[in-house]
Amino acid sequence: MTAFDFDRLPARRDSDSNKWRKFPPDVLPLWVADMDFPSPPAVVAALRARVEHGFFGYLAEKPELLDVVSERLAKRYGWRVPPEAIVPVPGVIAGFNLAIRAATAPGDGLLVQTPVYPPILRAAGNHGLTRDDHALSRGGDGRYTVDASTFEAAIRPRTRAFLLCNPHNPVGRLFERRELETMAAACLRRDVMIIADEIHCDLVLDGRQHVPIATLSPEVEARTITFLAPSKTFNVPGLKCAVAVVPDGAIRARLAAPIGDLVPKINVLGHTAAVAAYRDGDEWLDALLRYLEGNRDYLVREVPRRLPGVRMAAAEATYLAWLDCRDTGIADPYTFFLEEAKVALNDGRAFGPGGDGFVRLNFGCPRALLADGVARMAAALARRTEARR
Repeated sequence: MTAFDFDRLPARRDSDSNKWRKFPPDVLPLWVADMDFPSPPAVVAALRARVEHGFFGYLAEKPELLDVVSERLAKRYGWRVPPEAIVPVPGVIAGFNLAIRAATAPGDGLLVQTPVYPPILRAAGNHGLTRDDHALSRGGDGRYTVDASTFEAAIRPRTRAFLLCNPHNPVGRLFERRELETMAAACLRRDVMIIADEIHCDLVLDGRQHVPIATLSPEVEARTITFLAPSKTFNVPGLKCAVAVVPDGAIRARLAAPIGDLVPKINVLGHTAAVAAYRDGDEWLDALLRYLEGNRDYLVREVPRRLPGVRMAAAEATYLAWLDCRDTGIADPYTFFLEEAKVALNDGRAFGPGGDGFVRLNFGCPRALLADGVARMAAALARRTEARR
């Protein structure tokens, strides 16, 4: 056990947690991307001190977070971003919708890679755009890759922006530099703005290195809007604080203009949590990543052994497992595991084309909960096999 106890079982059932309150008490929730670990002690301490201060007025126009994010990007990626190029936003979803609003006009096309996070699928419809889909290529080992020829072919004359998800939710890929270069080059050739959801960038496993797509070249940086947040990494999604990195001043002004009117400004406690997480949370993060690798490895070992007909590729990033249930012969694996195993997962169909027959499992939890979930799913499959004999 590390100095941080990730094996401690959560007491969230009687809280206001959507994850734990959405389903009946006999259902184990392994669905939404909300970890069952307390936030880092440094974050909790900072929030406690901020609450004790007792004043919760409007945040400064140039909050401390801008300098903290600028320092972090330079330290982790060698990416020199001036604080004035950073825009606080109340969340990555709100942020990329603001970016789409700033970079496109009704009737334009928005390129997305499927299967993908449902709010990314919905984004085009929020702005009167046409969604242009590029299907990620899935190999025999279950690993998804970017095919250069099909990617550029998916860019239509109407396509004005590409909404990238990297690390990718739900398939767990951390795109390699060559894949990013392929996508960026096509976007530059076709005058397509890149909007990069990189919210999982700190949740990179096995010592891999995340490459922000904007760091590929000055030309790519100028045509990219990047979104980051502490919410997934440090388990503070309810505190509503994220940032956009927008090098282009004109686009930055258009993106920021509706903040405070169409969407709220960042939460004052979210700001406190973000500053504490980014400045003082890395020791906790390092321990978390080792624990998540253990959970991921547990699934890689146990899924093929105990869940016949279910396959998965090892996640390279995130704490999400993308389970291929098509060989089970179960038409609706989401409902089957919910009703027969009492395990709540995410329905793969919600992630668009390529999601039918899949479910997404959140392994950001104590290993005992993960083992319980696998045991429940294995028992349900065994009962189904027995009943069909």
